[in-house]
Amino acid sequence: MKIEKNALLPHWIVVGMMLLTLMIYLFICYQFGHELQEPLPEERRVVFRTSFYIIAIVAFPITNLIRHIQLRLNQTMPGNKSAKSRYLLTVIVSMLLVESVGLLGFVMFMLGDDFNTLYIFLGLSALGLYLYRPKQDEYERIVNALADWKA
Repeated sequence: MKIEKNALLPHWIVVGMMLLTLMIYLFICYQFGHELQEPLPEERRVVFRTSFYIIAIVAFPITNLIRHIQLRLNQTMPGNKSAKSRYLLTVIVSMLLVESVGLLGFVMFMLGDDFNTLYIFLGLSALGLYLYRPKQDEYERIVNALADWKA
C-alpha cells in the first residue's frame, strides 16, 4: 500500500513539542533556578534522587513493553480508526513516558540538586525521545495490517 509522504508529520510535531519542553526545563533552571529552588536536606534529597533514578531505569523497559503492545494492538484491533490516529496515540504515550524522566530531573533541581542531576535526567529523556521516535516501518506495518484486515 502506498504511504503518503507527510503521513508522520503530526507524530514528529509531538516529538518536537516534547524536545521543546526539555529545553524549557533547562531554560527555567538556568534563568530562574536558584530563586525557585526549595532545597531539601541532603539526606532527603538522596532518598528522592535514588527513587527517581530507579523510576527512570524502570521507565525505559516499561515504555518499550507498552509501545510493543500498542503496536500489536494497532495492527489487530478492530474498529474504524485510521492507522495514522492509532500510531499517533502510540507515539504520544511513548513520548509522555520518556518525557516524565526529564520532569524528574527538573523536580530534583527544584529540590536543591545541582545541574549534573538535571543534565543526566534530561539526557536520558532526550535519549528516550530518540529511541521511541516515529518510525516509517512501524507505521507501514500498521497500514498494511489494517489494509489486509479490511480486505
